Formats: sequence, structure tokens, C-alpha cells
Amino acid sequence: MQQKTITTDVLDIAYREYGAPDGWPCIMGHGFPYDVNAYAETAPLIAQAGARVLVPWLRGYGPTRFRSAATLRSGEQAALGADLLAFMDALRIERAVVGGYDWGGRAACVVSVLHPERVIGLVSGNSYNIQNIARSMEPASPPEEAALWYQYLFHNERGRRALERNRKGFARQLWSMWSPTWAFDDATFETSAASFDNPDFVDVVIHSYRHRYALVEGDPAYAAFEAKLAAQPQVGVPTIAIDGDSDGVNPGTAHHAPKFEAFFERRVFAGAGHNLPQERPAEWARAVLDVRAAGQE
Repeated sequence: MQQKTITTDVLDIAYREYGAPDGWPCIMGHGFPYDVNAYAETAPLIAQAGARVLVPWLRGYGPTRFRSAATLRSGEQAALGADLLAFMDALRIERAVVGGYDWGGRAACVVSVLHPERVIGLVSGNSYNIQNIARSMEPASPPEEAALWYQYLFHNERGRRALERNRKGFARQLWSMWSPTWAFDDATFETSAASFDNPDFVDVVIHSYRHRYALVEGDPAYAAFEAKLAAQPQVGVPTIAIDGDSDGVNPGTAHHAPKFEAFFERRVFAGAGHNLPQERPAEWARAVLDVRAAGQE
């Protein structure tokens, strides 16, 4: 494993690379509030199957940095997708297996629907991860609303101050609630929590959870992307979607199946919560290899 950095128009993106440089490309994205260590066990397994596995720190995390102080610290879905596409362009990767969960899964879904010609196959935690912002103010069931307490807190300035003062405390609370069966230790958490010390972490997180409810404007640079995503486009690339049956923030996504037009398979990881690749590394790696095979048929 090597840590490297690649420059795009907007970011200096830090990433980990596993496997041979001439291996088949595989890009995996982490979520909030996690980091690249979610793939510390999974990526080597995929690399053993001949892949060049690339795991970038998202904007606002770890060593990844914005190149200009003037750039809006946006966490909107279009920005995440644009970052992934720019990452591929900077590394001259024409097509790759892409995947992730939470924010990373959202970026992979965005690229898959807007640029399917760049995607061999998609592995998506919680299936169709593209936000329907136009319907974001429609209430959900009481249990679902209760699980989203952190998002509503981040909608106001009290929430911003709370995250600024105790970003690790909030992250650990969410880890525990979202993966109730995952017995992670202090060292495991602290290894990832170092990534939340990024100077843009709070701004990106707050913008993300406000933009998805149309409470703030997005970055005009991504307006065209967001306009296309507003149509809730179908996914036309081979996909394996994954849920954990003990996910404390997402109740399951079996109802998302109609959004996928090509090869589609939904898997449920028994006893797993929200951080799917870190909780079930071998099963996640198997999904990557299987969706690549489907993309080559």
C-alpha cells in the first residue's frame, strides 16, 4: 500500500493505492464520518485478484485539501461525483469498477448515472444513493426521522458549533448507533478519527446536510450536474447493492431495485451495520469481483 496525492482543478486529493500499477482499476469511496481505513482490509483482498485499488480521502477529510480559499466548501452530491470523475481524469483512468457507501457510494452512483461509459460496474452500499432534494421535506416514518437526528442538528448554528467543538465525539456516537453489532476498539476509531481534523471537515459536512434539504445554495460550478440528478436518472451499469441487516441509519433499500436497468443484485450482509466494507471486508471484496465479472460479460 502506498499513499499518494493527485491534483485536480479544485483539490489535491490524497489516496491510498493497493496492487500493481497495471492492474484493472477499482476506486472505492468512504462515507461520513469514516475515512480510507474502511478499506484497510478489503482493498488488499481486491488487489490480490489483480486490481489496482484506489481509495481517496473525500473533500474535507484527511490530507485532501482545497487548492483555493475561494472555493465553496460544498458537500453536495454533485461535488462528490465531480471529484470522483476528476480523480479518474487526473489518473488517466478511462473506466473503473467504482463503489462505496454513504458519501462514497453517492459519488459512485453520480458518476454511474451521468457518465456510465466510465464505469465497468458499481458496488453501492444502500443501493440508489442519489438524493431527491425536491422531495427532501416530505416526512418519513417516526423511526426513520429519529435516526436522522444528526442531520437536523446540523441544520442550525448550534449544530455547527457542536460539531466544531467535538467532531470526534459526534463521529463515535454515530459509529455506535449505526453499527450496533460492530465491536470496534478505541484504536480502530482513533485511526479514522484523525481524518476529521481536516480544516475543511466541519464546513463540508454542514454544507452537505443543509444542501440535501435545499436549505443552502450549491456551488454554481456543479449546477449542471445537480440539474441532471434532480431528474433521478436510472442506473444503467452492472450493480451489486448492499445493505447491512443491522444498519442503524438506513432501514433497507429493497424498494430501490426499479432504479437499476442493467444487471442488478441486492445482497444483505448478516449482522452488519452501516460501515459495510470495514465490518465485512471479504464479503465486500467478493461483491467487487462479482460486479466486475458481470461488467465484462
